This record gives sequence, structure tokens and C-alpha cells, in this order.
Amino acid sequence: MKTTAFSFPTVILLCSAIFLAACGKNNNGNNDNPDDPSWPADSVRTVISNLSQPWEILWGPDDYIWTTERSGRISRIEPKSGTLKPLLTISDVDQQNEGGLLGMTLHPDFKSNGFLYVVYNYNKGGTYTEKVVRYTYKDSSLSSPAIILDNIAASGIHNGSRLAIADNKLWITTGDANTAANAQNTGNPNGKVLRINLDGSIPADNPIANNPLWSYGHRNPQGLVVVNGIIYTSEHGANIEDEVNIIEKQRNYGWPNVEGPCNTDGENTFCAANNVKAPIWSSGTQGTYAISGMDYYNNDRISQWKNSLLVTSLKNNRLYQLKLSEDKKTVTTTKTYFNGAFGRLRDVCISPAGRVYICTGNGNNDKIIEISKPE
Repeated sequence: MKTTAFSFPTVILLCSAIFLAACGKNNNGNNDNPDDPSWPADSVRTVISNLSQPWEILWGPDDYIWTTERSGRISRIEPKSGTLKPLLTISDVDQQNEGGLLGMTLHPDFKSNGFLYVVYNYNKGGTYTEKVVRYTYKDSSLSSPAIILDNIAASGIHNGSRLAIADNKLWITTGDANTAANAQNTGNPNGKVLRINLDGSIPADNPIANNPLWSYGHRNPQGLVVVNGIIYTSEHGANIEDEVNIIEKQRNYGWPNVEGPCNTDGENTFCAANNVKAPIWSSGTQGTYAISGMDYYNNDRISQWKNSLLVTSLKNNRLYQLKLSEDKKTVTTTKTYFNGAFGRLRDVCISPAGRVYICTGNGNNDKIIEISKPE
């Protein structure tokens, strides 16, 4: 569950074995189980309305839902009453198209040090830029901003921008910033999964010295989860092939030369020459779902979701359940829920009690919705 950094083995399990896929561009979801019509109505409720483009939701150690909104606001929300407690509106956030204030995570020792990390887009001398900033939470406010990583290109689209902490490292997904060639350039931080120390320094065991790169060849990864040491990302495809990948050190994930699995002549040649790792799931050649945030569910409260990835979808307006195998490297079954019920779904988080929270990304009157079985 995405309980910030506190249970990251249970947090970052984004995209594990989302279908079974690595072979063949025919995993377009047509064989998925249909939407579940039997979900009890009294187990779904709106926690809060009137949010504006929430991007990240996570469960904090204070049992509040922490959220970012693209305009720059960071807030805490009491999940029973829906009471919103604004903490800070970051003054230099520049919300352009899909840009603005995006991902957030909390330090594993948040209760003692109050460290909170966010990633956002801003105007740096006339250039649209992305940076990671650490704030300190104290006395119900955020202060003392410290830049952890800067000079990542930003764009109105393809900013990536999920954050996670695992193994005492900060993991960051970046999009190609609407310049596909960035993804294959190992000297450029865009189109990557980055790995840095929590103070912003570069780990000595990163693949390239003094470089935050961990993997490359990514288009626009907007989901990030780590479970049992496995790092998963969910990525937006162009017109085909949304992807879920297991992230490995110094591996190439193909974009823009490869979309989805390596299964055309040109892709096979590129993959063989460039150490490309195929996705464990792709949406296939019939289109994309615009999969975004994700979390790992392993609670008895909703027994049919146990040992599953829960993945939100923007374009497809539904929640995907990806049931995992015992080794968490393949998906055994998939189901979709709440098709069209709430519109675009941006992110998901899970409470320690097994309640699931999803936030919408419709652009106005956005909501956080609780899904749970009755007590």
C-alpha cells in the first residue's frame, strides 16, 4: 500500500505483472474479465469534492490522506469527515497544460524529521523546468524548502513525476518532456527512472558515475510502486501500448524505438543491440488506456483484491485490478471496476485497514472516493 515511505515494500508495487505480457502485442485487454456489477453501493462514498486536479494521494502516518493539486497546493484530508487542512501553496509552481505540482512522498522517518518530497514544474529563467524539493512539516505547516534535484526538462505533456522511497533511496520517474530522443540519451535526465540519495547526492553504485540514471527509454511513467524489492512503473503509450515494466538497473525500455514488446523486425533488431527489457504487460495495438497511479493491495478487507495491483486509468475511466502470481512477476487475472462512474481516475492509495481511495482528474469538482466493504 502506498503509505508514503513507511511500508515501501508494500508501496511501490505499481505495475507488476499486469498481464502476462512480454510477448506479443495482443494484450489489449479484450480478454479481461468484465466490470464487476456486484460492488455494494454502501461500500463506496465520496470523502471530499471540489478539489482541483489532485495528482498524488497517499496515506500518511497521521492517518490522514495527503494530496497535491496541480495548481501548487499541498493538503491533508481527514478521511472520515473529509475535512481539508491546507498546508502550503507553492508560489513558484507553474501549471502549464499537464504540468504543475505533481508527485509527493514522505520520508521513512517522517514522524521524527518531518521531511516531505515533492516534484513540480516551474519557470527557470524563461525555461519550463522540473525539480524535486524537500520540505519540513512542523506545527501543521510546511517550510524550509531544499532543492534535492533540479534542471529536469518540463513540458505541457510527458512529465512523469512519481516519487517513492525504498532502500533509503529516492526514486523518481521522468517523462521525455515531449522530446522522444531524450529517452535514449543517458546524459539527459528525461525519459528515465532516477535514483538518488535522500539528500540529493548520487549513490556510488548507480550505473553511471555522478548520474542519477537507473533505467532509460521511458516515455511518460506516471505510476511507481515497490513491493518486495521489485520496482514497477506504469507508462503512457503514444497511440498504442501502454506499458507496465519491472525496472532493472541500467536497462533500456525501448522508447521511442520500441512500443510495447519487441515483436517487429525493427524492434527485435533494436532490442537485441540495446539490452531492451520488454514490458510485463502492454495494452496492445488497439489503443491506450492512459494508466496512471497505482498501489498494491494485500488486505483481507476486500478479499477478492488481495495480492493485486490496483491501477487507475484516465482515458478508460476505470480502476484495473491485476491479480498477481505468488512470485509477483505475472498477472493471473484482470478485472475492471467503476467503468465511467467517476470519470478520469488519476491516483490510488490504500489505508492500513484496507480501505481504497481513488482520486479523479476531471479538471473541476474533483473528488476522493473511498471503496471499502461494510464494517
